[in-house]
Amino acid sequence: MTTQPALTTASTTAIVLGPEGRRQRQKMERVNWSGTIILLLCAVTVLLPLYVTISMAFKTTGQAVDGNAFSLPAPFSVDGFVQAWNLTKFPVGAAISMAVTAGTVIATIVLAAFASYAIVRNWDRRFFRYSFFYLLAAMFIPFPVVALPQIQLTGRVGLDNPMGVIILATMFQLSFSVLLFTAFLRSIPIELEESARIDGATTWQTFWRLIFPLLAPMSATVGIFAFLYAWNDFMMPSLIISDPNLQTLPVRQNLFQNQFSNNYNVAFASYLMAMAPAIVAYLFTQRWVMEGVTQGAVKG
Repeated sequence: MTTQPALTTASTTAIVLGPEGRRQRQKMERVNWSGTIILLLCAVTVLLPLYVTISMAFKTTGQAVDGNAFSLPAPFSVDGFVQAWNLTKFPVGAAISMAVTAGTVIATIVLAAFASYAIVRNWDRRFFRYSFFYLLAAMFIPFPVVALPQIQLTGRVGLDNPMGVIILATMFQLSFSVLLFTAFLRSIPIELEESARIDGATTWQTFWRLIFPLLAPMSATVGIFAFLYAWNDFMMPSLIISDPNLQTLPVRQNLFQNQFSNNYNVAFASYLMAMAPAIVAYLFTQRWVMEGVTQGAVKG
């Protein structure tokens, strides 16, 4: 008695799918070369400057000024990092930047969540609906347009310091954060709040014990955007903070760069140290960023 050879997985799938199914599967398996090339070009535009930054940071002063920015350091040197650490007073600048960033992130998440919850649950009321449109309109007003009145106002009320930067940075992040939170809040069933109110919970208790924990994915998204904005911002602190000793790290880099403009290895070492926390923060939180944006877009 002869036995028929067992069908392979590929042949079984081909029989089940039929000619039309096989053609569709071949289209799905076909490589999208145009998209791949575009992604490679985008990757090069990011990775090439990063390579130059790392390479220049580990060079000596003589190697940095030889005119070849793409050559590898030979030998590797950390003198640029040591000089940048001392010239920019890196621990002080990093501490001030971290305080400004932490204050901005916390204030942005809390205020945006408050405002979004009030807007979504009172959308039928004209005041809240128009408030949402007002916040959206504020997204199209860049800081340089209102820089002069903001400088005068913060100076008159005594906020020409890191606290003033925290307040202004929070206000400028509020519009985009409210947009994200409102899209996410619309996906939360109102029946959950009604159940909590039946159990005797107040509006304040309902928000903190029920709604705010559910906003954790979007809070992570809003937080990382606020972190990147506050940590990397140069213009606002340079214009608002009047005391050079209280300046954030990006501004300190510009001050020493104007004074020591030929020390390219020191400059790039300073840039690398300053952007390292932002890169690490984004690498560890990019999953929550993508999940938060996707959930807000799909469910909203």
